[in-house]
Amino acid sequence: MKSQKLSILEKIGYGSGDAAVNVVISSMFLIITYFYTDIFGIKPTDVALMFGLVRLIDAISDPLMGIITDKYKSEKWGSFRPYFLYLSVPFGISVFLTFTTPDFDYAGKLIWAYATYILVTLMFTSVTIPYISLIGVLTNDPQERLEASGYRLFFAKVAAFGVSILVPIMAKSLGAGNLARGYQLAMGVMALMGTLLFLFCFVTTKERVEHIVEKTPYLKQLKYLVKNGQWMLLVGSCLSGTTGYVIRASVAIYYAKYYLGGDEIVQSTFMGTGVAAAILAMPLSTLITKRFCKVKLFWISQFGVGILSAFMFFLIKPQPDSMMLAYVLYFILSLVVDVHAPVFWTAIAEAVDYGQAQTGVRVSGLAFGGISFAQKAGMGIAGGVVGLLLSAFNYTAPTEGIPNPVQSDTALLGIALMLTLIPAVFHVINGLLIKQYKITDEYYETVIKAQIHI
Repeated sequence: MKSQKLSILEKIGYGSGDAAVNVVISSMFLIITYFYTDIFGIKPTDVALMFGLVRLIDAISDPLMGIITDKYKSEKWGSFRPYFLYLSVPFGISVFLTFTTPDFDYAGKLIWAYATYILVTLMFTSVTIPYISLIGVLTNDPQERLEASGYRLFFAKVAAFGVSILVPIMAKSLGAGNLARGYQLAMGVMALMGTLLFLFCFVTTKERVEHIVEKTPYLKQLKYLVKNGQWMLLVGSCLSGTTGYVIRASVAIYYAKYYLGGDEIVQSTFMGTGVAAAILAMPLSTLITKRFCKVKLFWISQFGVGILSAFMFFLIKPQPDSMMLAYVLYFILSLVVDVHAPVFWTAIAEAVDYGQAQTGVRVSGLAFGGISFAQKAGMGIAGGVVGLLLSAFNYTAPTEGIPNPVQSDTALLGIALMLTLIPAVFHVINGLLIKQYKITDEYYETVIKAQIHI
């Protein structure tokens, strides 16, 4: 099959799908822990437990969704795009309900939080696995996949920027003194945008590459996947990288509010600074990988995160005078954190091809489902770690009587560690894993494509 180039419109359309996904994933990274503890009034330890338990559902739903996308195909629309059409509205509704805060007693609040968090997680799975699988059928050209992933991640970060900058400010404005109502309305706007973006992705993309799906039993597929060493490295990378990323992102709003002593404007702009850097990381990654090995860029950047995190921890003090330096260092840190992202998301499709070349059996849906589970497992671990550490470091959540509590030195230390050194450990682990990854562009072109006759 000849290489296929993608139009600019199709790359934009493909990217709009990740913008839709990031309405949820960015709120989970940046806001959800703060929303549950400071807005909805749930204890940090209960938040940690909920995040961990819901991941058990993902252990079933993610691989199952991967199998479904492999098994069923629409003759008119393909294997993956129909899910954007049929599930975009339920997806948006689930986001709105998650950020709705009924006036229940504490037990009722917990039940509501569990029910809506499970719902949004299942809807997230139902649209995300088809979406991350889509790149494998849009084109067979590795460079086109990398460029399309650059568009994807650029639009994802634009959506994350919207969540980080707009939601806290919109919540204060729309709530008119009622932050709970404000967050519901602000995230309702984001949910509507996510629905429309998924529909745009459906309309503007096309599935071109035909892969023969093996009628292999689930357990045998799993066995083949486990034997695929390159895919296993990506699973470990996704788990460790996501854990570090989400710990840092979840704590950014606490850091801006309590460690730097900032108001809602500082909170939103501090989070937005990190996301703005991540947006710039996407075209920067494309430029670098045209001249430099993408695998080396990946692992070097993760080691760089560890060094920058140490600088930020030791240089920034818990006072407003450190604010400008904190913004600068957080920008640089966020830029380096995300410069590898396009490489990772194109590597999954290449690892699937690698497995096919090694075994003669193509395991696609389950491979993408497994990556999705690793990502959400990382989110769950991170959420649990943040909740438990907030409690361990004696964090004091706001109450009706004390809307802006003064945090102890111990709590401030914990918040600083969770923004810097603790996530840095996970990023260094990520770098050590990817240092063993071998599917460069040259390896893919000369070894894998030749063996599976792409």
